Amino acid sequence: MAIMTTSRTVPFGAVSTFRIVSVFDTLLGGIVSAYRAHKTEKTLRALSNAQLEDIGLERAHIRTVALRAAQA
Repeated sequence: MAIMTTSRTVPFGAVSTFRIVSVFDTLLGGIVSAYRAHKTEKTLRALSNAQLEDIGLERAHIRTVALRAAQA
């Protein structure tokens, strides 16, 4: 009677490598998100009050809108 093994061990360090890559991916995602929020906020702050009103924004809400847009 033959016995079959259905699970294998991963090469040494594969899990650690995955975790390190995951950390860098998370950090890079945060940096990209912060850059997008900054760029969006800068662009919106350059608009006049009339232009902001046309798109339904108030100057006080620019930061919130920029952060939400960067996360999407």
